[in-house]
Amino acid sequence: MKRVIGTVLAAVFCVCAPWSAAEDKWTRLVEEAGTVLGEIQEMPDQGIPEDLLKNCEGIAIFPSTISGGFVIGGEYGQGILMVRDEKTGAWSSPAVFNLIGGSFGWQIGGQATDVVLLVMNRRSIDGILQGKFKLGADAAVSAGPVGRNAQAATDVQLKGGILSYSRSRGLFAGAKLEGAVVAANAEGNSALYGNDLSAEDIVLDKKAPMPKSASGVLGVLKKYPH
Repeated sequence: MKRVIGTVLAAVFCVCAPWSAAEDKWTRLVEEAGTVLGEIQEMPDQGIPEDLLKNCEGIAIFPSTISGGFVIGGEYGQGILMVRDEKTGAWSSPAVFNLIGGSFGWQIGGQATDVVLLVMNRRSIDGILQGKFKLGADAAVSAGPVGRNAQAATDVQLKGGILSYSRSRGLFAGAKLEGAVVAANAEGNSALYGNDLSAEDIVLDKKAPMPKSASGVLGVLKKYPH
């Protein structure tokens, strides 16, 4: 009898362990996204201008962590997208996305790069959610201003589009990411929420609960209400 119970428990562990490991991987990715944004905004006079964070429609953060799967045969990153509710201004649960290609150079001298995208209009949000979205082709993308440059931030808001930033070797600045493709990661979203949800289900239809792992990134974003 003990042998039978042991066999059953072993079988259950074999089934559950891979799922648990996958869940932990995506949970860490969300947590790291919050750490990246928090560290960037703590940089004196070098972070993302407050006006831009207050008025963006969405934000995507791609942290350079091994658990996030950066650098697989080329320029590749995994991160999250969160979207602001048009009526309430509340932020959605995070959806997992991939960032592929482009000329941003994920690894320079053995060190990877964090990438942040600010989505400034609703049209770009809709485009990203429709499928593979190419920066510079499906929407204008430009290097975002940093620090307390209010005039630059105002000019950018009027133009709309997507603003791109990168952080490598401790240096944070606007970056050109034309040609990079943003696409939803179905595997990551399924593992993170334990359910087969599309990115649209998560960020627009609110079918996914806010995970505890998002407390860090949410805490930073709440400092910049619409």
